[in-house]
Amino acid sequence: MNIYQLGNIRDNKAVLQTLGVKCEGVEIMSKKMELFCFYIKDLKTPAVNILKQDALSIGAELAVPSGVIIYEKPLYDCILIGTKKHIEILSRKELVQPFGLKGVAKELKKFLSIKTYPLQIMGIINTNDDSFFEGSRFVAQDALLKCHKMIDEGASIIDIGAVSSRPGSQEVSEEEELARVKPLCDAIMAEKLYEKVIFSIDSYTPLVVEYALQSGFSLINDITGAGNEELIRLALKYDAKLCIMHMQGTPQMMQKNPQYEDVMTEVSDFFETRIAKCEALGLSKEHLVLDVGIGFGKTLEHNLVLLKNLVHFKKFGCELLVGASRKSMIDKITPVPIHERLPGTLAIHLKAVENGASIIRCHDVAEHQQALKVFEALIR
Repeated sequence: MNIYQLGNIRDNKAVLQTLGVKCEGVEIMSKKMELFCFYIKDLKTPAVNILKQDALSIGAELAVPSGVIIYEKPLYDCILIGTKKHIEILSRKELVQPFGLKGVAKELKKFLSIKTYPLQIMGIINTNDDSFFEGSRFVAQDALLKCHKMIDEGASIIDIGAVSSRPGSQEVSEEEELARVKPLCDAIMAEKLYEKVIFSIDSYTPLVVEYALQSGFSLINDITGAGNEELIRLALKYDAKLCIMHMQGTPQMMQKNPQYEDVMTEVSDFFETRIAKCEALGLSKEHLVLDVGIGFGKTLEHNLVLLKNLVHFKKFGCELLVGASRKSMIDKITPVPIHERLPGTLAIHLKAVENGASIIRCHDVAEHQQALKVFEALIR
């Protein structure tokens, strides 16, 4: 007899089926193989004690600070630990409990039927000369050749922008932005490249966005996070997807001492509000992509917290995009110039995929294609 411990399993049902477990057993056991940990903030003390007892009664656990049992404070943070089966039971059981536990139950339920999306690589092309990474800057015919190269390398999406959003970047007029991106839009339309790959317009200017959508583009990459209703209406008009990115402040000021009381809670609340806004105007979740905005109004610690807990944002049922390609957070961890940050980029992006990202925005398509294929083979 031999025994060995299994590593992380991505598809519990597939493993059980391969073993030969019966169908009904697969359904039951797969839920017991998936472990959840939820951080619950500011829960009323009576609710903490009720949830603790309910969790223990079914074999789950609630980690709480000392002092809860004697009601030292009115509110406490706690960590709920349990299998998917435990969470299913608690999401039903707490619906009839007082002290805010009904809200806890409703939140837990959101994590039980998370949708999965195919993994896609988004290549970056900038038709301006001031983007932070020189290797992404292209003009006229060079940009078109780069599109063809990215398609050959395996990009599923190509994101084209004409205005830098790096910290401290300068704004340009709508007319100038359109003049920069128009030749490439026209070439993409003329060659019908949109039939080979999805084209994304990295802009929040309605004039530019609409021209791109008329040229075959089908994704709006909006760093202002659906702040302008006109962009939502354009997505509806052209049946395009809209990427909602979180940013604190503006590109000109965002990295000047960004602060959050709780970055996870604040980014999550932002998405909830903006998704509701889109849905109210008729744009469904199937047409939305969420981007936590690595480096956009965030310190290194904020970025790390968001990446480590990225799985939380899957509860919204939207595709998740992560773009940390060659960003300064790598330099803050291990000082290295921009042109040497590919290894750090790959490390971040592989972890992001492991934690739920389905779209990776990067400068180096071929290298990401290879790394992600190997990574998927390891976790398949």
